[in-house]
Amino acid sequence: MRARKRVAKKGSPPVIDPYLPATGNFGYRVSRYELDLEYKVAINRLAGAATITAVTLAELQTFTLDLSAALSVSKVTVNGKRPAHFRTSGAKLHISLADRLPAGAAMTIAVRYGGTPRPIRSLWGEVGFEELTEGVLVAGQPNGASSWFPCDDHPSAKASFRIQISTESPYLALANGKLLNRRVRAGMTTWVYEQPEPTSTYLITLQIGMYERHRLAKNGVEIHAVAPERLRREIDHDFGRQGQMMKLFVKLFGPYPLESGYTVVVTDDDLEIPLEAQGISIFGANHCDGERGAERLIAHELAHQWFGNSVTVQRWRHIWLHEGFACYAEWLWSEHCGERSADELARHYHQRLKSSAHDLVLADPGPRDMFDDRVYKRGALTLHVLRKRLGDKDFFALLKEWTTRYRHASVVTDDFIGLAARYADESLRPLWAAWLYSTDVPPLDPPS
Repeated sequence: MRARKRVAKKGSPPVIDPYLPATGNFGYRVSRYELDLEYKVAINRLAGAATITAVTLAELQTFTLDLSAALSVSKVTVNGKRPAHFRTSGAKLHISLADRLPAGAAMTIAVRYGGTPRPIRSLWGEVGFEELTEGVLVAGQPNGASSWFPCDDHPSAKASFRIQISTESPYLALANGKLLNRRVRAGMTTWVYEQPEPTSTYLITLQIGMYERHRLAKNGVEIHAVAPERLRREIDHDFGRQGQMMKLFVKLFGPYPLESGYTVVVTDDDLEIPLEAQGISIFGANHCDGERGAERLIAHELAHQWFGNSVTVQRWRHIWLHEGFACYAEWLWSEHCGERSADELARHYHQRLKSSAHDLVLADPGPRDMFDDRVYKRGALTLHVLRKRLGDKDFFALLKEWTTRYRHASVVTDDFIGLAARYADESLRPLWAAWLYSTDVPPLDPPS
């Protein structure tokens, strides 16, 4: 992981990422979160204890964690001692120690907190902890993790997680990783999950509902569905080709990056768009039509397990490395199924892109446009042009090396540019200049 540099205008507070200037924290690096949570569905009440293992990056006496203003903190200790002072303000938990810690010192931060969680309002709508008609979902991208636990909420700040969640027994509670334990007591069920792979906070999720869990496929990687029983038939059909999808993506992108398998959650409510989390994708009931109408989205979310969840951007300006790759995976699945080829889809979306506004720079789209569909499609088109330039053998070898070299790591666009150069017989600079750093839409077939 690269050291994070302070980027700020003179006179303004330092920021880690200009796209989300209020999130992320300086002075330490977290290696592990252990969350012990109790949630009452009927009254939307969360009580939590977070134990955070970290190391100081510099001499440290004051530091912050990201935490929603909807949650109040009752107790804090650092290395077993109460701090000189703590307070919450500006969606931060501010902690002041009685004595300075030297650089390289271990920190164990314990926080007791609770409240009525709610989503965080952002440029992209409400994100984070959200009540459903009968349960809960967490959609953390890009800055929603602090809506339910104190954290260093930035994509380059990866850590392992242990999540223990107790809720009323009729509900199934799902979090990231492997289920270690499940026990029932006095009308409450406690679920314990372990996510050992380094994971960004926005990819940690909690899903609670009147759900059943069943296996969809086992083709090297176990795939499960967690969903209302009433949707079982539709899910078995609509998500039924995920085993073949997984086999194709492992062939093209390299080994599936997680030990705990893959789970699809389908909520009883409709959702506008599906959502990715580490080892989990979340769909709405509206994505089950019995006709595989959402299969493009199913491929997209599965591909994120490689591109976005394992190989994760260091800063949000590089988001095309998530969305462009996942979008191109949709086209690869279509091609594999004998439907529209990647080239046909590229030509279709190239025409659409040409008729849209030409004011987006793919490598730095700006915070308001980071989830614009043009980022997805132009990113996929960039990869298609690169594929034609390199040829299939070298292009897919490049993707496999990308997912292997940067497995569970943080990346920037220059990392991909540098790696791609090893597979090219001639300079790729004109390709990158045209597709990544210009607002114009280049020809799909540039003159040789």
